Amino acid sequence: MPLLESMGNQTTFDAALADLRRRGDEMVALTRRWVEVNSYTANLAGVNAVGAMLRDAYALPSLACTVIAGGAFGDHLVWRTPAAASAAPIVLIGHHDTVFPPGHFEGWREDGGRAVGPGALDMKGGLSVIRGALAALDAVGALAALPIVVVSVADEEVGSPSSTPHLRELARGAACALVFESGRAGDAIITRRKGVGAMTVVARGKAAHAGNNHKDGVNAIWALAKFVDAAQQLTDYARGCTVSVGQVSGGTSKNTVPERAECTCDLRYQTVADAEALVRALEAAARAAADAVPGVAIEVSGGTNRLPLERTPASAALRDEYAACARAAGLGDGEAGLLGGGSDANTVAPLGVPAIDGLGPRGAGFHTTTEYVELATFVPKAEALLRFLWGRCGAHT
Repeated sequence: MPLLESMGNQTTFDAALADLRRRGDEMVALTRRWVEVNSYTANLAGVNAVGAMLRDAYALPSLACTVIAGGAFGDHLVWRTPAAASAAPIVLIGHHDTVFPPGHFEGWREDGGRAVGPGALDMKGGLSVIRGALAALDAVGALAALPIVVVSVADEEVGSPSSTPHLRELARGAACALVFESGRAGDAIITRRKGVGAMTVVARGKAAHAGNNHKDGVNAIWALAKFVDAAQQLTDYARGCTVSVGQVSGGTSKNTVPERAECTCDLRYQTVADAEALVRALEAAARAAADAVPGVAIEVSGGTNRLPLERTPASAALRDEYAACARAAGLGDGEAGLLGGGSDANTVAPLGVPAIDGLGPRGAGFHTTTEYVELATFVPKAEALLRFLWGRCGAHT
């Protein structure tokens, strides 16, 4: 990394590091406070209550906050340093919505150096890591000079439908994007995630009595079944492409030729080219299924929700740069394998912005009722970020 000597102020860096290392209890306490408020994506009151708590916690002298209305979702939050107005920013990304509805999985329990709770890992802990590093830099007067934009969205767990255009606008032209989703085993840094798509296919035929008037009916389920068979055959594990028809419905009774049938499909893919090809192939399969059952019409909607996070030379270099900071903070420095689930790294990377992910505190069990975060990793994860930001500042002075 370009180093601290170029800043001409090793003493300031040492002071920031010392300040950060005193913030461990504070980072855990903030995370607990946020976790104890349910912020299931559809619980708008809870999501915005956590958002208000984040605004309080991030009310640092060198950060200015903007609230973006989420429409059908909670509000999205953006913080900027003064330097972000005049230089390509480093974008730090998180989300404050979670996956469990009220009453399903609640509270915060500590045991054996771990804390169990909804969002402790995914990803309120990551928001606390960001805040800890920025607070330490601000405490020594260094934050204002760093071009930083922090974004916390309120709809990531459902694919970021409201926040995506805002994220893209904020990230366009950025120096890089760092995403503080759940930290993985060994602190492996994520450079690749599959893209995610969803399609709905509706077949419409003609109803008729199955006993008295069968020949006048047009069976929508039959046509849809042909589509389902073709769709499933598009899975290609060697290419990392999968199609899963996860829901099917249709018909009204066993003795009525069904006039309507519907299915939903989950799509995963490793490259933008494969995403486009998969959507075209599914549309072609729908046309062929309709042609195979005269009188049926098939409508297809949906497509790619998130393009993939692809590993590029620029993102690989960013990973190496961040890994050096992680090593210096006493963390692991490996690289994660390809992941099937998407995140907001997928949202910004197709813009050409180098992006890495999985930089939050370490833990396991996200999206389960055993989700936990390792408390001892808060400070070193925040230290890795602080070292990275300091090194980037040195590179531009």
